[in-house]
Amino acid sequence: MPWIFPVHMIAGGLVLLLIPATLLARRQARWHRPLGRVTALVVLVAGLTAFPVALVAPVTRISAWGFAAQGAVWLVLLGIGLRNVYLRRLHAHRAAMLLMAATTTGAVFFRIYLALWALFGDLRHYEMFYAADAWIAWTLPLAGMAIFLRGTGAGPFDTR
Repeated sequence: MPWIFPVHMIAGGLVLLLIPATLLARRQARWHRPLGRVTALVVLVAGLTAFPVALVAPVTRISAWGFAAQGAVWLVLLGIGLRNVYLRRLHAHRAAMLLMAATTTGAVFFRIYLALWALFGDLRHYEMFYAADAWIAWTLPLAGMAIFLRGTGAGPFDTR
């Protein structure tokens, strides 16, 4: 078990760099495809290691389930995106990958909200805040991206 947390943190950190690089290379197939394959592999590693990390060292049960749910959503969106690219449904692939990227930003927002709580929050309610943060940090960006994609008419189940 001691190796899972470092693997998760390293893979998660790499994903935070790889996803933007892969998205930026989307118009250049010779870069996008290999970057996408590496990114997918690293997301798989980070996503699978998210479950034991979330469930072994939680501050609360609610926060543990929030982190585990984020990992599950991440892996489901990866699977949907890979299936769509295999079926040549590029609009749906793009939508799934943008939703996955939005879910990924939860790692950053979680820490930003936690830092703000440390500066301005009340320690008596720390556990409650931590549990809420474990859910809000990734669901808000995911919801925002879903609303954006709905406005463009694209979605992860688009068949064009």
